[in-house]
Amino acid sequence: MALEKITKVTGTALCVPGNDIDTDRIIPARFMKCVTFDGLGEFAFYDERVFAKEAGKTHPFEDPARANASILLSGINFGCGSSREHAPQSLYHWGIRGIIAGSYAEIFFGNSITLGIPCMIASDEVRKQLEGLIQANPNLEVTLDVDNQQILAGDQTFPASIVESARQALTQGRWDPIAELLQSSDEIRGVSDSLAYA
Repeated sequence: MALEKITKVTGTALCVPGNDIDTDRIIPARFMKCVTFDGLGEFAFYDERVFAKEAGKTHPFEDPARANASILLSGINFGCGSSREHAPQSLYHWGIRGIIAGSYAEIFFGNSITLGIPCMIASDEVRKQLEGLIQANPNLEVTLDVDNQQILAGDQTFPASIVESARQALTQGRWDPIAELLQSSDEIRGVSDSLAYA
């Protein structure tokens, strides 16, 4: 069975503003002792959520109005720092299915794509406009149009981009190389058998 072809992702959105948001902020290292990734969602931005609460503020990941958000908007160099796969896994298990940022750390980007999470790139101006719309309306429907490389927010359309190899992998249903390998087990076995008797 082929993987899902991810051409668009639609949902409500939340903003975690700032540049250079690293993987330790996304998932603190002490929560990386799990055997599986299940349950990691509750630890996404854990320390920042605690710090915000102690300061009498509400972190976006704690905001009840954003509880069902599936699109994350952030700044430049998102996912930098140590190359922990747990970071995109924690976002995925929280419910994030698409990200908009100015740029991404390469390893974080790759790990996100293999989870089927499109990582769209948008300019400072576009992100500023999107942030205003998203902050003003928790119910605003946002669509990441991976195929056409644009973002739709309400009745407005904004230019965006995604690395071409990632765009092709997502839209062609080839974004998880391990799943693709497992689905080709018969063909692999056939080649293996033919080589064994060559």
